Amino acid sequence: MVRFVDFERENMAIGGEIEDAIRRVLKSNTFVLGTEVEEFEKEFAAYVGVKHAVGVNSGSDALYLAVKALGIGRGDEVIVPSHTFVSTADAIIRNGGKPVFVDINPKTYCINHEMVETLITRKTKAIIPVHIYGHPAKMDEICEIAEKHGQYVIEDACQAHGAEFKRKRAGSFGTLGCFSFYPTKNLGAYGDGGLIVTNDGALAEKLKMLRNYGSPKKYYHDFIGVNSRLDEIQAAVLRTKLKYLDKWNDRRREIAKLYLEALSKSEFVLPVEEEYAKHVYHLYVVRTKMRDKVIAHLKTNDIPVLIHYPLPIHKQKAYLDLGFNVTLPETEKASEEIMSIPMHPFLSDEEVLNIAEVMMNATR
Repeated sequence: MVRFVDFERENMAIGGEIEDAIRRVLKSNTFVLGTEVEEFEKEFAAYVGVKHAVGVNSGSDALYLAVKALGIGRGDEVIVPSHTFVSTADAIIRNGGKPVFVDINPKTYCINHEMVETLITRKTKAIIPVHIYGHPAKMDEICEIAEKHGQYVIEDACQAHGAEFKRKRAGSFGTLGCFSFYPTKNLGAYGDGGLIVTNDGALAEKLKMLRNYGSPKKYYHDFIGVNSRLDEIQAAVLRTKLKYLDKWNDRRREIAKLYLEALSKSEFVLPVEEEYAKHVYHLYVVRTKMRDKVIAHLKTNDIPVLIHYPLPIHKQKAYLDLGFNVTLPETEKASEEIMSIPMHPFLSDEEVLNIAEVMMNATR
């Protein structure tokens, strides 16, 4: 049976190591902010190529705390794409700021960097590029714009563990980089988890306090913080799985190549990998004007399919109620045509080719 994400096969591959890691935590009798979190922070920082990493309880909180740590609040604007999971924009709203939505590049679905500068005002404090689906945004141009106008860059790398822009890891370009370890991610925990990376030591220390009630030491609080700590068990799981991330990403890239070869003569618009990028295919997203028909045919053949994302953030009721009223043609068009087909490192070649064949049949 083909699953959209296959935890059973993952467990068959590394379940013993995961159980050993969890036993290690149980034996330690430390479950919050202990050695496992400290070691994972060091290991993931080294993997991304930055100096500091701060574990938190989710990707959503990573984004929220990144915005908060930079002092972005009421009256401040942050430029962000609408084609992303809602938590990217929610992080701005929750801090009292205002998201300024920008359209996407229709090839990569990432933020259209050529439009960013036109949206900058005296209120703009930051830009949040999203490395959507595992393809990196155009980080050199975005960082250049931000530096020119004195703004922060917060990378939403929640779908881009191991992705690269010009041979440098996603998350390492901005003032801060945010990651999610939701179980379905390329590097996923067995529950919620997140992390923020930075080269700024002072920001890292502030984030460590923010995630722990604003506390530099127990029962002392320098400012208002939250309870957002990556727990020891999840850190131990992630340390185990981090060793396999590059191997699993390589397999995702192999599967993407198989899809590309099998579907190259179809009417589907397939993912691209720009010459500057290393795509890690968190999701394999195709486009078709026959989406409803194709989805129905895939489901009839027991092939799971999802839509990421069917309604852009700026069209969501919550944001309409807040007064957001913009038109983003490429974002809106994409939301009507995109669909995500199975992509995980435990798919067999035979399964991939069968999925492609069923898709081809759906359009005949």
